[in-house]
Amino acid sequence: MIHAILGDKATRLYIILGSFFVASAIVAEMIGVKLFQLETALHLEKADFTLLGQHHLSFVLSVGVLPWPIIFIMTDVINDYFGVRGVRFLTFITTGLIAFTYVVMWLAIHMPPDLGWWTTSSARQGVPDMQAAFTSIFGQGNNIIIGSLTAFIIGQFVDANTFRRLKRITGDKRIWLRATGSTLISQLIDSVVVTYVAFWMFKGMPFAQCTALVITAYCYKFIVALLSTPVIYLVHAGVERYVGKERAHAMREAAMVLKADQ
Repeated sequence: MIHAILGDKATRLYIILGSFFVASAIVAEMIGVKLFQLETALHLEKADFTLLGQHHLSFVLSVGVLPWPIIFIMTDVINDYFGVRGVRFLTFITTGLIAFTYVVMWLAIHMPPDLGWWTTSSARQGVPDMQAAFTSIFGQGNNIIIGSLTAFIIGQFVDANTFRRLKRITGDKRIWLRATGSTLISQLIDSVVVTYVAFWMFKGMPFAQCTALVITAYCYKFIVALLSTPVIYLVHAGVERYVGKERAHAMREAAMVLKADQ
């Protein structure tokens, strides 16, 4: 039985795509505590603009956005070949694993540290207290955890259902429209939810400042979604080559017929 399951190319494809989906989401949550300057990374002059009364804004982003293009692409490809139910199943699994990861991190932080060699082992690298550094990196606040998980769940469901509706209109054509269109809509919602829940509701950040952060973050996601479009076509070509054009077409047809609650 198990050999028949693992021997099926469609099953293996779902496992491969799902693995990249889950891994990227967990990594994004874990590294999200670090901020970076987008303009500096692109060797551009730092922006300095005013938006909604907020002065001296620039494109400061969480490094957690780096794996998100992979999640965009995996969500759309899985939706195309396995339907909304396939995306929903992975979303629930990923949410549970992210929550599990935070619990393990909490336990790891609160384990009594070795006060000998380990605590000062990186002092030469500018880290005098490894326990404090470990806590700062992995001890994200509940506001971030709740905000990011809420945004992830809502964003994924919006993406999957928007993709499905666009596919009903376009049929098997215009992959770019349904993939990029669903991503642009879902990431707007994701940006709004995570920022307002994490910082406005829980931290009391001014509404105007939160809104400015949403707009700058979404501008980045908008551009990345557009630039990721060619990659979606490459992944589709790889899927067709792996399972065969006829079966790939049959899988896309079946994904459209299958309802999310079946």
